[in-house]
This record gives sequence, structure tokens and C-alpha cells, in this order.
Amino acid sequence: MERRPTIKDVAREAGVSKSTVSLVLQKSPLVKEDTRIHVRETMARIGYVYNRSAANLRSSSTGLIGLVINDLRNPFFTEFAASLQQALSEQGYAVVLANVSEDAELQAKMIDALIEHGVSAFIVSPAYGVNDRPLEAIARAGLPAIQVFRKVDEREGLFPFLAPDYQAGGRLATLHLCDRGCRRVAFVGGLAGRAVTQERMSGYLEVVAQRGQEPVVVTGAASHDFGVSGVKQLMNEHPDVDGVLCFNDLVALGLLSGGQSLGRKIGEDLRIVGFDNIEGCEQSQPQLTSVSCGIPQFAQEVSRRILVWLNEGSAPETGSRMSVELVVRKSS
Repeated sequence: MERRPTIKDVAREAGVSKSTVSLVLQKSPLVKEDTRIHVRETMARIGYVYNRSAANLRSSSTGLIGLVINDLRNPFFTEFAASLQQALSEQGYAVVLANVSEDAELQAKMIDALIEHGVSAFIVSPAYGVNDRPLEAIARAGLPAIQVFRKVDEREGLFPFLAPDYQAGGRLATLHLCDRGCRRVAFVGGLAGRAVTQERMSGYLEVVAQRGQEPVVVTGAASHDFGVSGVKQLMNEHPDVDGVLCFNDLVALGLLSGGQSLGRKIGEDLRIVGFDNIEGCEQSQPQLTSVSCGIPQFAQEVSRRILVWLNEGSAPETGSRMSVELVVRKSS
């Protein structure tokens, strides 16, 4: 028996996304008339039949929130996903999670799939890509969506942005290192040119300028491996550096390990501060000082804002920054 055509078949034959086909079926005004006619003609040609009873069954389970995470391998984002899921479940909502592994193309596919499966709203910690409007499918679907941690779409009226106060965190960490007697403080990690790198670095640059220090910046991947290799580059090129603020804790933990292998005494002749305060900070030897972004509280606030938007129709204010604090341990 021949298989019945599906939405995927319609999308492929019509040369549009699955979310566009779904919007046509929902008679959404967001779809252009010529696109609507083309999709309807394709449905008729391949014999697609819309199963409205199944669609109604799916829509009865609204209360699904799409959560798109750039990289769940990083414990920082794992903690956020778990905290957000808990916060939303307490309000009767379920989270549908998509990990896109820093792949912008995969991110687009996952967003389409979540729209097709009827999520009510999106929370996106996005992957970077060449597309300057990577969230366009969400805009076309008319769904509430908040960008967190990173901003990849500048249309903050459509996609409000919420993040920890990275600049304040960099400032706190650098002041701490200077107050501990560090005469040359470096910033290590984070890809050059990325807004999140610039924000985390900005507080550092502000303080070293105030203290009359020449900045030392070594950018690169936000990974443990880069921290291990980055400390070798740092010590070779700037042997006088005695304090380091890292882009995140993964870089810091790698730098801590690599620095010890080079014979540096961490917390004495080389002081290190990370960013994010992941669980591994307390297990390292020595324990890692880090800027805490208060992820459980941050997740609660994201949950509150998306649900107010859903239930009351009022979009949250954009450009908000949540407070951070420095958790001092033995590495500094």
C-alpha cells in the first residue's frame, strides 16, 4: 500500500519549510498569498490530506516551550536547561529541548521542527552563523521568543534579549586580581569579534586601563583544550603575566591544569579567575574562583518573562542584564 503524503513531502515538493506548510494549514495571515496558493496547489498535486482531528489532538497539549541551546556539552548551558525546565514545569509548562552543537544550519532545522510540533513560545541561546536573521522562522510563525546569553538577531522588539551582566562580572574579577597584587592581568579565551566575548572582556579592559596596565588578550575557542594550549602561548609571549581572567570556566580549568604542568603555582605566582561558576570549579585543585551568573535565579526570571508574554500578551523589556557575583576560591 502506498504511503500517504506528509507535511515533509509537501514542503520538499513546494520548496518551502515545514513551518511554512504548517502556517498555510493554520490559515495564518503571515504567509504571502502567492506562497499560500503554491503550497495549496502542491498539496492537491501530490494528494496530501490534512488530518484535522490529529492536529486538534496535538493542539490540546499546548503549553510546550521550545528551548534551543547552542551547546549542551558546556555544563553552564546544561544547568540553565535543567533550571529552566524546573521553573516552567512548576507553572504547568513542558520544555522541548533542542541542542544544536554550535551548528547554525542544524539550529534552523530544529526551529522548524519545533514550530511544526506546536510549541507556544521559544527561548533561544543561539548558535552563531552567517545568517543575520537566524530566527526568521519564529518571526513568521508569530511566536513569542526570548534570546538569552547571546544576541544573534538585532530585532530586539521581536526577540527581547536577557543576559547576565557580563561587563560587571569582568570588572569584579579584574579588580579582585589587581587587589590581590597582580601587576599584569591577561584575558584569555572567547572567539574574537563575538559580542559575548567583547562584553565579557569590556569590564577587564576598563579596569586595566584605570590601573595603568597594558592589556594582554589571547582569544580562541571557549574550551578546556584551548585553556591548556593558551597558557603556553601566554607564558611564552608574556612571562610577566601573574593574573588571568578567562572567558569561561572551561578555559580557566584548562589554563589551571596547563599552568601547573609548566611549574606555575596557581593562586600564588599565577592567579586565575573563571566565568560562569560551573560545578567543576569546586572540584578542581586548587578550587577555581569564578564569576557566578546565578543560573537558577536567571532561569526563574526567563520563565517569568516568557509566561507573562504568553498569558498577558506583553513582551518583556529588552536589553536587561541580571546581577552577577564573584565567588572567591583558592585559584586567586
